[in-house]
Amino acid sequence: MAIKEETFYEGGPHIGDLIINILLGFTVICLPLTVGAIVRSLWLRYRITDRRISVTGGWMGRDRTDIIYSEIVKAVKVPRGLGLWGDMVLTLRDGSRLELRSLPRFREIYDYITENVEARTGKPGGSSKSLG
Repeated sequence: MAIKEETFYEGGPHIGDLIINILLGFTVICLPLTVGAIVRSLWLRYRITDRRISVTGGWMGRDRTDIIYSEIVKAVKVPRGLGLWGDMVLTLRDGSRLELRSLPRFREIYDYITENVEARTGKPGGSSKSLG
């Protein structure tokens, strides 16, 4: 018997990240950034539900990371792309960090994650150092 989860966001990175990096790819210096953006757009997927955060990525999308909200200690967001998308870093209880890069609607997702962290742990999950 499966537990019902309500999905808040499911999808890949923001398309603007790919477009800007492809335009920058015409210079040799920015070519590695372009390759990284292409790989992210092909194989990186996020799924944020009311129970957990799942990140599928890696080569050909073979790696998957699942974390539950009670494991999150701190969340920090950084706007990019004129504030249209942003990055988020989730610090976990064991000291490891999970990066969510090029998130569309990153402000809404940040608010949703911090609300769920507070509901699960009773402590604020956001950081006062967030830049966005």
